[in-house]
Amino acid sequence: MATKSSISDIDAQIEKLRDRKRTLIVKSAERFARAATKSGLAEMEITDEELDAVFGEIAARFRKGEKEGAFGSTALPRRQASGGSGTTAEVSHDE
Repeated sequence: MATKSSISDIDAQIEKLRDRKRTLIVKSAERFARAATKSGLAEMEITDEELDAVFGEIAARFRKGEKEGAFGSTALPRRQASGGSGTTAEVSHDE
């Protein structure tokens, strides 16, 4: 039988979830900032509207790949940051 939770217990759980959400948002932002810096995108004069459009296209491409399964033929192969060809090393985004 489940025990009753008090309002203060529920409020504490909600606050923990909010903190977790903030942490995930920050990590995601840092990940994209690293990618933008690494690619040189952060140095370019690009409007927010242009960035929104480009990221929308990228998201649509990957969403389409999810529907087709495991990013089959829709995903482009990854390039090395140096511009060379070959396999890329896996990078952990966990910190």
